[in-house]
Amino acid sequence: MVRVSVIMATYNCEDTLKKSIDSILAQTYTDWEFVICDDCSTDGTLQILKEYEKQYPEKIIVIQNEVNSKLSFSLNHCLEVAKGEYIARMDGDDISVPERLEKQVRFLDEHPEYAVVSTAMTPFDENGTRPSRFMKPEPTKDDLVSRSPFAHATIMMRREAYDAVGGYTVSKRTTRGQDYDMWFRFFALGLKGYNMQEPLYLVLEDDKALKRRTFKTRCYEVQTKLKGYKMLHYPPQKYIHAFKPVLTAMIPVKLLQEYHIKTDAKSKKE
Repeated sequence: MVRVSVIMATYNCEDTLKKSIDSILAQTYTDWEFVICDDCSTDGTLQILKEYEKQYPEKIIVIQNEVNSKLSFSLNHCLEVAKGEYIARMDGDDISVPERLEKQVRFLDEHPEYAVVSTAMTPFDENGTRPSRFMKPEPTKDDLVSRSPFAHATIMMRREAYDAVGGYTVSKRTTRGQDYDMWFRFFALGLKGYNMQEPLYLVLEDDKALKRRTFKTRCYEVQTKLKGYKMLHYPPQKYIHAFKPVLTAMIPVKLLQEYHIKTDAKSKKE
């Protein structure tokens, strides 16, 4: 049995997919399998995946959804196939630093008290990289009030923890917030996670990425937060924070980009 299963869902990412897969193939840690679920892509994504699977049959496993079913369903589909003790996330337009898996495996091996480990990440677009983004080392359930406590695309989680939380919720409500929904269940079970203060992941954040978060998906996020706040028994005065996504949806994309750049620089200084 492999120690690490890297899981990734793909949909129409032919332009970025090769660099993403190559970054996993280039990992210094080698005891892994790569389970990739294609969600009915209409471009050349599936063909690229099949070529990699043929070239690396012992490493890469390609599966397909029968109909386009979105990210939560696709990741659960990957989890059904994955055999690893640890499950690592990866997105088809991002890049993992070569030492990423090695350092995350070492951390989980040495710290059995944590169910998941995330890393700092470096945003990039067609103009290059921006300041790396760092998160609170050991977040608690109270941190869910204001933001997601872990960078979802960078996580490595123990398989038993994924099983305990029940994987991802398949619902319209979790269309762009499947990770947020999972973290409420994660903390409700009393599980703990850690954010490594080292940028081991490059995340694509261009205009397209920001535009994918529509007003409708922001409203869904509000629903998820309200449900999660109730689950974790937050006091009534905290509920006002649940409506922040709706206000964010009214901000122009360019202003959001400038805000992210400023906050990323601030987090680096801190």
